[in-house]
Amino acid sequence: MTKVEYEVKNLDCAGCAGKIQHKASTMAGVLNANLDLYKKRFVLEIDDLFEEELFLHQINYFADSIEPGTEILKMAEYDEEEELKRRKEEERKAELQEKREKIALIAGGTLFIGAILLGNLSIQLKLILSIIAYIILGGDVVLKSFKNITKGNLMDENFLMTIATFGAFYIGEHTEAVGVMLFYKIGEYFQDKAVANSRKSIEKLLDIRPDYANLKNEKGEVVVISPKKLKKGDIIVIKAGEKIPVDGVIIKGESTLNTSALTGESLPVEVGVNSEILSGSINGSGVLEVRVNKIFADSTISKIISMVEDASNKKAESEKFITKFARYYTPIVVISAIVVGAILPLFLGNFNTWFGRALIFLVISCPCALVLSVPLTFFSSIGLSSKYGILVKGGNYLEALTDVEAVVFDKTGTLTKGKFKIDKIESENYSEKELLKVAQIGEYYSTHPIGKTILAQLDNDIDEAYIEGYKEMSGFGVIAYYDGKEILVGNHKLMREYNIKADEREYPGTVIYIAQDGEFLGYIYISDEIKEDSEKTIKELSRLKIDSYMLTGDSKKIGEMVGEKIGMKRENIFTHLLPQDKVSKLQEIIKRSKKKVIFVGDGINDAPVLSIADIGVAMGGVGSDLAVETADVVIMKDEPSKIVELLKIANINKKVVIQNIVFALGIKILVMILGVLGFANMWMAIFSDVGVSLLAVLNASLGVKRYMK
Repeated sequence: MTKVEYEVKNLDCAGCAGKIQHKASTMAGVLNANLDLYKKRFVLEIDDLFEEELFLHQINYFADSIEPGTEILKMAEYDEEEELKRRKEEERKAELQEKREKIALIAGGTLFIGAILLGNLSIQLKLILSIIAYIILGGDVVLKSFKNITKGNLMDENFLMTIATFGAFYIGEHTEAVGVMLFYKIGEYFQDKAVANSRKSIEKLLDIRPDYANLKNEKGEVVVISPKKLKKGDIIVIKAGEKIPVDGVIIKGESTLNTSALTGESLPVEVGVNSEILSGSINGSGVLEVRVNKIFADSTISKIISMVEDASNKKAESEKFITKFARYYTPIVVISAIVVGAILPLFLGNFNTWFGRALIFLVISCPCALVLSVPLTFFSSIGLSSKYGILVKGGNYLEALTDVEAVVFDKTGTLTKGKFKIDKIESENYSEKELLKVAQIGEYYSTHPIGKTILAQLDNDIDEAYIEGYKEMSGFGVIAYYDGKEILVGNHKLMREYNIKADEREYPGTVIYIAQDGEFLGYIYISDEIKEDSEKTIKELSRLKIDSYMLTGDSKKIGEMVGEKIGMKRENIFTHLLPQDKVSKLQEIIKRSKKKVIFVGDGINDAPVLSIADIGVAMGGVGSDLAVETADVVIMKDEPSKIVELLKIANINKKVVIQNIVFALGIKILVMILGVLGFANMWMAIFSDVGVSLLAVLNASLGVKRYMK
């Protein structure tokens, strides 16, 4: 299975987008289809049966038949200058179209008011003014409807609105027909503005892409190039106020960085020589020279952009339901209109009365309020999450987060800082300095936080040429071969595994055991600090009636000490766990839980458990490739309290989605019932269509943000 992506042009109808998406999903070679109306992107999952040229021919024919002018095109290769020109041209066309719509609305509205005021003086004048106003306001709607009839499309909004207003003219309600078209166009205008504003906010969210890079060439000259052209090892210059284009290491200069695009926090981070810096950050006042260590495609900011863009492709069940529901809603309402307007008069008489009531159904028949607002709510929530430094990979995960029973935490780097310090060194027949050097040789290639802590004390020269071999044993420690000697650095289990006699020590921290050539040399005692917001996180989860668990490879004494300090129940703390034991224990918790289970880990060595949890959350994922790849949610800052914020956003998202569904369907059904009973008119019908759509889109755009304040 592979993915392909296409650009969508001239499509603004949400109901039509759903039909195109459904049509594509039924075509040969297409396994899944997702058309994003807001980003104008069409993403397909395809297999070997897919033929691109045939697909584009068929889907463009279908798309044009339901929304004339719609085009689905191959994605052009991203070029900064061309993209800027394209955006400016689109903005120019949009501004011109908006001016035309404003003129038409003002002219048509003026004539409409004139028809009402002058109607008492002359019936003929009233009719003439109404017809002129109708042509100005609805001429394009009528033309589109007739074009669509020739293509066999009788269920689109243009045709149904044309029939409804023609019907109003037929029964003598001239000003009502014009009024319906006027308020339909006004509603469409503001609805389009709301959608456009939502699209701009989405584009703004993704406007963290660096535009250029200052490459220092072999001659020492600085030239401006695209970040995509940078290679590993290149030297780039980052001036004050510029975005960092790719991940790298500072080789010259000092500054402060604004990392809010990555972490959601605007506090400056101080950096200097040898500091690793991430793309998407903004340089402060200093000038930096940086050696590139990742190409643009692999850099942090590129992955963040991809995650946010791809999030809309993983739809929640409620989004899928609304898309499916929309396909049946319009035909059901139109059939109901036929029953009311054509069949009921056969039994109850008075054709004009029932025909007028049937027109109300036609006006209400578009499901745009739901099709527009529900996906927008999810995208707004995902966008808001990213501003808080929380990257959610899809609406399906956001929806799953509303049904959580338990949160399972890793300890080191998740609930604790993972920033260790050596408390003391205890050697046997060796000096402390000699013991530390042996441990440093063993940990020379280590990426584990404890190994880095031991290496941080390095003041001895270690000749890497003498390192003959290195092996990590997950859950035990490391084995290194140096100048003909075998060095073991790890926990007490590693000593037992190699039959080395060493007394097991209890300590409210981590004890590292060191041996060489089968002889035990001594201990290094290391401790870790609990994060400031860990206790607050456990309390908040308890308040939400969500159980907290801890899985750790540390000793029972350490695990329970940390767990009890932050308020976790002792029976929910599991210690002495190897990676495979963590998997087994998490599976047990999932099995006995009636709802979803979240696992929160540091994204470095928790890949197995992150992948089997209902929702895997990687903590402190900035720069961690494994975190970005494995987890469903990535928290970019090392704060467990972000879990509570994430759950809050998920629940608010659900609340806004339910509001929009109940509001949109409730108003439409109410107006249909009142219409049949003779208590509703066309004005109420038009409000329940475009008015409700507008309010639902506004609620989707602003609702989540409003509740988070």
